[in-house]
Amino acid sequence: MPEIWLNYGITDVVLDIRAENLEQKIDSDGKIMEDAAINEKLNTIDLTKPMELVVLHNSKSIQKIISSLFTICEQKSIPFPKILAEKRIMNLIKAGLPEGSSINEFDNSNLSNSNLVFMGEMEFDGLFGYETISTRLIKKFGQESMLSAYAKRKSNVPSPGQSTESIDEAKNFTDNFEIQAIEIVANSQGIVDFTIGHPSETISSTKILESFAIKDIGHHKSVIISTGKDSSNDNLGKSLSSLWNCASAIQNGGLAILVAECRSGLGSNALQQFIEGRLTLDQLRNPIKYVDGMEDLLFLSEIQKNFQIGLVSILPEYYIRKLNMISLFGIKPSLDYILKTQGPRQKVTVVMDGARVLLR
Repeated sequence: MPEIWLNYGITDVVLDIRAENLEQKIDSDGKIMEDAAINEKLNTIDLTKPMELVVLHNSKSIQKIISSLFTICEQKSIPFPKILAEKRIMNLIKAGLPEGSSINEFDNSNLSNSNLVFMGEMEFDGLFGYETISTRLIKKFGQESMLSAYAKRKSNVPSPGQSTESIDEAKNFTDNFEIQAIEIVANSQGIVDFTIGHPSETISSTKILESFAIKDIGHHKSVIISTGKDSSNDNLGKSLSSLWNCASAIQNGGLAILVAECRSGLGSNALQQFIEGRLTLDQLRNPIKYVDGMEDLLFLSEIQKNFQIGLVSILPEYYIRKLNMISLFGIKPSLDYILKTQGPRQKVTVVMDGARVLLR
């Protein structure tokens, strides 16, 4: 019996599945950068200048870059850069920092500080096509610009990995600020590459992600999807990106089960308002005001016309049912549900790193 480990929050959970029920196991590809290549690229940064490194989320690849930066600073007897992060992830980031470093809260909505260097790991995104530092910043600081980006969506279904007008809005937004970025492209094993520069320039790393993340696998009836890392299943809004990445490979009438802990809850004002009855699906078509996470609610309602969605999480069952999803209480119950509803001989495709693969 194959034993497959899937990420669930800060831990991994095991999926025990009979060989005859396993269609295929899909993980991310890409050649990992050697430490020497990482250090060589980081040495192009002028570390003698003041730097405030804003960590946008936690991941092993981000911790690797920070650790390498600090090692270079030690070797050159240069002070460590300031590390900043949102309050909700400070403890996670701090746990992975080298000894002797400190972290402070980043709560500054003023992006005019030219010492700011934002760090994030690139993924796919249903609205923008790609999640980049530019798209993260427009979501956080560009409320009015987000309305325009939302209005320019390709359609009412997600468009991960596609060139969109929405991402141009994100580039235009960050063009207004003299800031820098370290844009990381990674897989489940480590860093594949990273780009240093202005966020509107580092967005070019989408080509690197494209080169190894796209997989043509045809259509499948039953798919279990893990996001691949805890920062991608911290909340439901973020977790749904992995579902968008796999949606075009799920056949009509099929079933997708998303494995996402969601310890920070829904992570989306739009999802919260919908559950509370303060936002309707009709209001999502042409809104006069952007509400955080609108696109995910719209995409969810549209793709549910094609296939069922189950969710393994710690979210209240009431929330899950309100969103028209099937509430499942663990990995084993998920597999049992598939075999019960779709037959004991059903073949299941398992996606190990949903945030960093794109299925077609």
